Amino acid sequence: MVVSLPHKLYYSIGEVAKAFGVNQSLIRFWEKEFKIISPKKDGSAGRKFTPDDVKKLQLIYHLVKEQGFTLEGARQRLKEDTQKTLSNYEIIAKLESVKQELLNIKKALN
Repeated sequence: MVVSLPHKLYYSIGEVAKAFGVNQSLIRFWEKEFKIISPKKDGSAGRKFTPDDVKKLQLIYHLVKEQGFTLEGARQRLKEDTQKTLSNYEIIAKLESVKQELLNIKKALN
């Protein structure tokens, strides 16, 4: 999944939920279930997600929604090697982006 967010230091939970096309409650749920997500919280319990948090959410989204992992399966996969899993996901996302760009060029040439 490609998430389209403007380049900022922090994103609100509403911005993140809208970018993923999910409810804010799902983002809060994943935050509780996966300890790798740690947004900053202000005094009114508002959450501020960093770009790193968004990348981790993309990985969780990929594992749970696109690959069909259970929450426990996704947790186990992340526990095994978070950095390797995140790195592999980033490579796949870049390749999909390149593929889409090439398809757009091919379409423009026809």
